[in-house]
Amino acid sequence: MPRNIPEADPDEPLETKPFKFVTGYDARFPQQNQTKHCWQNYVDYHKCVNAKGEDFRPCRQVLSRDPAPDFREFYYAFRSLCPKAWTDRWDTQRESGNFPAKLD
Repeated sequence: MPRNIPEADPDEPLETKPFKFVTGYDARFPQQNQTKHCWQNYVDYHKCVNAKGEDFRPCRQVLSRDPAPDFREFYYAFRSLCPKAWTDRWDTQRESGNFPAKLD
């Protein structure tokens, strides 16, 4: 499947944007490969939203210094860990009803 990725203009200066990695250590995912960590936080965030509603702030908040995993970190964790193309595809799958995990 060909992709249309625009070429960078060599005469234009590069723009760097600050990035804050907000996902702390989680003992459930000790390996370097964080794919499962990404997936689990995406699923857990949507389970939290389905159970408590979109306006339930803890689903979106950043985890404090608490070492135990907490549902408050899910949104920022999956946004930080997961490539946007993955979350876009998962969003499409959820909307069409063929997402491969139960979110209730």
